[in-house]
Amino acid sequence: MELSLADEPVNGKNGDMSNEERAALMTHDEIVSLLVSHHDISRRFTEIQDQLDWLKRQLFGAKSERHIAVDDSRQLTLGEIVGLDSEAESGSVEVPAHRRRRNARDRNGDEGDLRFDSSVPVKQIILAPDIPAAELDDFEQIGEKKNRKLAQRPGSYVVLEYVRPVFKKNAAADAIDSEIICAPPVASVLERSLADVSLLTGLLIDKFLYHLPLFRQHQRMAACGVHLSRGTLTNWVHRSAELLEPIHEAQLASVLSSKVIAMDETPVKAGRKKKKPPDRGKMATGYFWPLYGDNDEVVFHFAPTRSHLVVFEVLEGFAGTLMTDGYEAYKSFASRFSDVCHAACWVHTRRGFDKALTSDRKLADQALDQIADLYKAEEELRERNLKPEKLLTHRALHCKPLVEAFFEWLRELQAERALLPTSPFTKALAYALEREQELKVFLENPGVPLDTNHLERQIRPIAVGRKNWLFCWTEVGAKYVGIVQSLLSTCRLQGVDPYTYLVDVLLRIQTYPASEVSELTPRLWKENFAAEPLGSDLDR
Repeated sequence: MELSLADEPVNGKNGDMSNEERAALMTHDEIVSLLVSHHDISRRFTEIQDQLDWLKRQLFGAKSERHIAVDDSRQLTLGEIVGLDSEAESGSVEVPAHRRRRNARDRNGDEGDLRFDSSVPVKQIILAPDIPAAELDDFEQIGEKKNRKLAQRPGSYVVLEYVRPVFKKNAAADAIDSEIICAPPVASVLERSLADVSLLTGLLIDKFLYHLPLFRQHQRMAACGVHLSRGTLTNWVHRSAELLEPIHEAQLASVLSSKVIAMDETPVKAGRKKKKPPDRGKMATGYFWPLYGDNDEVVFHFAPTRSHLVVFEVLEGFAGTLMTDGYEAYKSFASRFSDVCHAACWVHTRRGFDKALTSDRKLADQALDQIADLYKAEEELRERNLKPEKLLTHRALHCKPLVEAFFEWLRELQAERALLPTSPFTKALAYALEREQELKVFLENPGVPLDTNHLERQIRPIAVGRKNWLFCWTEVGAKYVGIVQSLLSTCRLQGVDPYTYLVDVLLRIQTYPASEVSELTPRLWKENFAAEPLGSDLDR
């Protein structure tokens, strides 16, 4: 029978016991409980310490995930260091030859450091020397000197006043039904709107390309003497985005016809929660689901949730290779269809080992070095600009051995070493092994890249924008953000000027055949209309 501390016999006349005697009488269950508690506290302490180290790195350290491997073969010996010191003392050190980049002043000639293209207007101001009029004939101009300064006007707005003369035919001056002739009113992009197409385009570009919220644009207008309500600006932006929606849908269809699609998701505050207090009235979290296709087109689809069902709805009818991060919704979608192959991103795999640098630096360094070798081999193949067939062959020769060695090394670590389940390195190892087949897809398909970095670069405007305009008041507004951002991001990918494109498309869209709306997507617009785009009357 086990004795509790209350039933223990007394020791000595005063009935007191020493700590050693009390510890000796502890039950087995109490010891096990203390050990389990100690283990849980230690594990929790390690997790919190890792989180603290990561937060310190985000606040005070470099946020870049770049990993520089140390090459021991290039480290100097003690004798070499002494030799360098002696050379420094002698005052002469031999350095290898290198190529210098030309100075900016040399590139621009007389313009100095000021660089601009022909689209920037130049106002010439002539500064004549102070010569008396009677002595002008005694001087001859032999040249001129130019100095340029960059100037700026405040945001300027122009009122276009259309004057339409009314004529009456002289021959019918005495007739009751006299013929009166007048030019028709100018067509407007938005019916019964005071906004010119140049203003609508400027609102969209300032908000979505340069992240200037409408309330700041409203303040700028007021400072320039233009007095409009902020609701009017919001209405113009929504109606303009609504006109662009068919083009957005046509671009989505073009992306879904690609053989390889990269897909991701990013959160945004959109709409207000409808729950009971205290959450009622707070902003809800929605998601943009960007898709990047073969033809350098990107589409931002908005959905109020991150549900797996969204992936099935957006990718309906897609057949090809889907490249994503580790979110299970994508894998679930690919497993349902035989004509869909799922490829995983190596950068997301690498990030797990990068986070493990604070806890398991030696092993994490080895993992990062092996992934760096893979990227170096892939970069060399990309620089050679090989055809798909040759690229696949060279990947089998140069990349496949590195990939196989990497996963074999991970399996050996998992089998031979006792790694804590909560260790960041263990989690990164499990993440990589769980997606081994998806990470090897690029070895079998030359059109599949190593990562989704090309897509994440297009998500950046959304991330920067929500730091400025903070949220979308409604889910409909978030949908319009995705529409406009899709076209602007694709314009940049296609090398199309966003202002020229939007002005032309907004003038065409209402009278353009619905069956041919795909020709107004930035990629096809560049081929069909970029040579002679439509413009605003302001540009005439």
